[in-house]
Amino acid sequence: MAEAMNKAFVIGHPIAHSRSPKIHGHWLKAHALAGSYEAIDVAPADLPEFVAGLRKNGFCGGNVTIPHKEAVFALVDRIDPAAEQIGAVNTLWFEGETLVGGNTDAHGFAANLDEFAPGWAENGPAVVLGAGGAARAIIHALKERGVRDIRIVNRTLSRAQELRDRFGAGITAHEMAAVNELLDDAGLLVNTTALGMHGNEGLPADPAGLPEKAIVTDIVYVPLETPLLAAARAQGLKCVDGLGMLLHQAVPGFERWFSRRPEVTAELRNLVLADLAGS
Repeated sequence: MAEAMNKAFVIGHPIAHSRSPKIHGHWLKAHALAGSYEAIDVAPADLPEFVAGLRKNGFCGGNVTIPHKEAVFALVDRIDPAAEQIGAVNTLWFEGETLVGGNTDAHGFAANLDEFAPGWAENGPAVVLGAGGAARAIIHALKERGVRDIRIVNRTLSRAQELRDRFGAGITAHEMAAVNELLDDAGLLVNTTALGMHGNEGLPADPAGLPEKAIVTDIVYVPLETPLLAAARAQGLKCVDGLGMLLHQAVPGFERWFSRRPEVTAELRNLVLADLAGS
């Protein structure tokens, strides 16, 4: 029975693009574990049946991606505090017979900065570009780490205001027109928008207005060097790409399913980079 329970998954629709099997497959091999991790395409209409059958089908848990991150809320027994605050579930696991829905994106974001920009949380005010689901995870991480001045900048002001109201003290909402003045004393600039992704070229903000101590990070990892990061690097600013967030967010789930805490290594990073280059 224990052998059968060492099965995990990632579900989405579509799902073929997911790098999660590459990440978890690497760790299973590194730890010489007999478990498995597979990508499964689950249409929205089939989601309730899939989740209800996890135990019967021998799964110990898995990851959830678009478009199921919110729909799965109604299908689990308990939601962890991070998922509750962020409003999305990306990881499922069992505690006894209880199916728990959690969110590890905030952990992944913070751990990536911990690795490449230690001390980032004490660097000063944070400016967050965008107000979608990814922004919610980033704001949760910033608040958890004690950042007291978080400025959300979005094309649609009302969406930024919704996040301000959701997360409370220390959050302010701003239109894009105000971004340059907001950068004057910022210690961290985070891009959560799709600007800079392949096929969506553009600069979400000009990092030239940032102080010398500022750190710039982009959660986009295709391309690895986004226009924002390239512009920030040209200014001599500390830059952190988005791939580490993807790698680090996978750690807590693997530990829950397979009872080993894996490490994000240069070998894993290079493995995923090679996979991205070949796609």
